[in-house]
Amino acid sequence: MGRKKGIMFQGTSSDVGKTILCTALCRILKQDGYHVAPFKAQNMTLNSYVTIQGDEIGIAQALQAEAAGVMPAVEMNPILLKPKADMEAQVVVLGKPLKDMTAKGYRRDYLPKARQIVKECLEKLQTEYEVLVAEGAGSAAEVNLRDGDIVNMAVAEMADLPVVLVADIDRGGVFASIVGTLDLLTPEERNRVVGLVINKFRGDPDLFRSGIDFLEERTGKPVLGVIPYLEHGIAEEDSASISRHRAQAGALEIAVIQLPRIANFGDVHPLDHLPDMTLRYVRNGEPIGYPAAVIVPDTTNPLGDLAYLKEKGYQAELEKLVAEGVPVMGIGAGCYLLGNKLTGSDGLTGMEGMNLLDLNTTITADPSARRLTGKITAAGGKQWEEQVGTEVQGYYLQSGNLEFGSGIEVLLELEGKPVLFGSSERPVLGTQLHQLFYNREVLLAWVNDLRRYHGLAPLEAQDLPYHNQEQSFDQLAAEVRKHLNMPLLYQLMGLSPSDS
Repeated sequence: MGRKKGIMFQGTSSDVGKTILCTALCRILKQDGYHVAPFKAQNMTLNSYVTIQGDEIGIAQALQAEAAGVMPAVEMNPILLKPKADMEAQVVVLGKPLKDMTAKGYRRDYLPKARQIVKECLEKLQTEYEVLVAEGAGSAAEVNLRDGDIVNMAVAEMADLPVVLVADIDRGGVFASIVGTLDLLTPEERNRVVGLVINKFRGDPDLFRSGIDFLEERTGKPVLGVIPYLEHGIAEEDSASISRHRAQAGALEIAVIQLPRIANFGDVHPLDHLPDMTLRYVRNGEPIGYPAAVIVPDTTNPLGDLAYLKEKGYQAELEKLVAEGVPVMGIGAGCYLLGNKLTGSDGLTGMEGMNLLDLNTTITADPSARRLTGKITAAGGKQWEEQVGTEVQGYYLQSGNLEFGSGIEVLLELEGKPVLFGSSERPVLGTQLHQLFYNREVLLAWVNDLRRYHGLAPLEAQDLPYHNQEQSFDQLAAEVRKHLNMPLLYQLMGLSPSDS
């Protein structure tokens, strides 16, 4: 019996572009008539997604599933690690939080169980789908972690998939990274690698011809493609993408505080391309300055990041800005930091908040997640009255129980939940609904309130950039298809035109 149909992309390091290439291939396979599923055994990310079943997985696998034209499912990312501190992460198994573990504790106490779960999910996907597009993590040659691998070569072996090694030429050292990675693999692992992809190439590919010849002669592996540096417009999951963000000049500046454990930072992406608007990340003690508004994003470590805000002097800055009428919004657990008190899940540890919202929060020992879709049933505040009856969707990640004080006004309700609330005295808002700004009417209401305050004409719906995700997937697939040796890749995947 030959190898199963599919492919696995592994990298010479993190952030080489495996995720986007997997997304592109999922769409290419869908276009070519295949029933395809993405897979990543274990994903460490601060950007998550909630399926319609209420299961939490990495955002990348959800996007890959959408590119493949299938519903995101927990089997596509059975283990999700959400870092909370340098040596600790929340472990989410099959979409549900298990517990917080250190790296050593996870490897010692849970790895055998995790490996079995990964194996069962692989078997289920390979039974239900024609083709599997799997993604590794970090480097394919993490020699110190080889005995506990459940995400790279171990997955390729379990699923019996060929491996394509991806390298990022933009960061430099591409030849050494490829040759060195292959050299560190075992002979069996090296034999499983069937080809190489050079990613994020800038310049004239003809000038790289000698580089391709060198790699193919030195490694004995074909170079399947040289992919240009792509501006793809698809959300990224790695917080490394924040460091590459460059603010564009605009009349209104929105400051986003880059918390040490920032999570679900995709919540603010719709603000990044609005007319007259600049999105600026405030990093590691930089002053907030005098923006039109400030956003405190989600975090996986509310107590730790509250301490960070106080230590870096951001509490005093925010108090001053709010007193001068600058709006502040807390998203997800970010709103907990703006309250009066934040208490740990043990009920004992705690910290005084920034006292900008009249609420107390207790971190829950049993976080919950669910997708919400429906019409706004109630609204408070003049700028929100028109939102009643508006169709809104997003996902509700509740990691803390909120106790509202008399100074809180509920502004928007959905399915009986207060999805947007604010101070009755200060320009401070909070929400636990992720992707709130992906709802165009809500985005318009918030942005136009800022614009009126600063003497700018309000925007209309047609003024908002229209992001068609399906079109983005198709454009990405078309560009990647041009630069990949698709006939050879299909042959290596065990596919032929007659299969589709």
